[in-house]
Amino acid sequence: MWHRIEQDISESTQKKFIIEHRVGVGGGSINTTYRIEGLKQCYFVKINAAECLDMFVAEANGLIALADAKAVRVPKPVCRGVTNTHAYLVIEFIAFGGAGSPHVLGEQLAVMHRHTQPEFGWYCDNTIGSTPQINTPSDNWTSFFREHRLGFQLKLAAHNGYGGTLQRKGERLMSDLGSFFEDYSPPASLLHGDLWGGNHAVDMDGHPVIYDPAVYYGDREADIAMTELFGGFGSAFYAAYHEAWPLDKGYAVRKTLYNLYHILNHANLFGGGYASQAESMMDQLLSEFR
Repeated sequence: MWHRIEQDISESTQKKFIIEHRVGVGGGSINTTYRIEGLKQCYFVKINAAECLDMFVAEANGLIALADAKAVRVPKPVCRGVTNTHAYLVIEFIAFGGAGSPHVLGEQLAVMHRHTQPEFGWYCDNTIGSTPQINTPSDNWTSFFREHRLGFQLKLAAHNGYGGTLQRKGERLMSDLGSFFEDYSPPASLLHGDLWGGNHAVDMDGHPVIYDPAVYYGDREADIAMTELFGGFGSAFYAAYHEAWPLDKGYAVRKTLYNLYHILNHANLFGGGYASQAESMMDQLLSEFR
């Protein structure tokens, strides 16, 4: 496999590459990752089972889409491929650790979100974590979010044994979903899709970097909501974003709706207390109708 990767990098970059050093990189729970170096070149490699090639193709396409927005820096995809047993994705290696300014990320993210298209979704499906994320285009955001975000996760939860009150509350929430959008009609903005604190950093020159995307076009509030879910973004980030493109007042309620998607996904991936957390979020949202 490593010889195949050397060949693919050499062909893609038109510059001979031979691995001289290979170091495992921790931090991820889905892929096995490495930093590889040789002939004064350095790359980041993700490895998974051969059947995961489509996941890597979609990730590479997402990185290209984000780069095309010319807003926030992202690693450049180099090549991807598959052997009999493994799929791999090679991307630019970016050294992190510079002293960046959170307000710059806020400003740049607002620029990225101003890249819009007529329909919600994307031209291909991808993954959120290791869960399929369906991006079938729709011109109706409420329908898209109901069917391809909450509905998909609830069906998966039922398959994973989460029935009862979780499903009943989920059904009520989906039936009343339009109430959250009565006076709000978002444009279809280019989204990172999985923008938690572990998917952004600062390069050695102080430039913000985002990576590991789950790209689609949707309500920009969904990206901002996830930045609040697990922390890692400072007040300067939010102040700069709001100054560049203020959020609608209804965001204070809808952020729980958007983060419910991710908590349901965590319940499906990891179990634990995430299902109970999802029910609590549903209770909070359903209370808006009382």
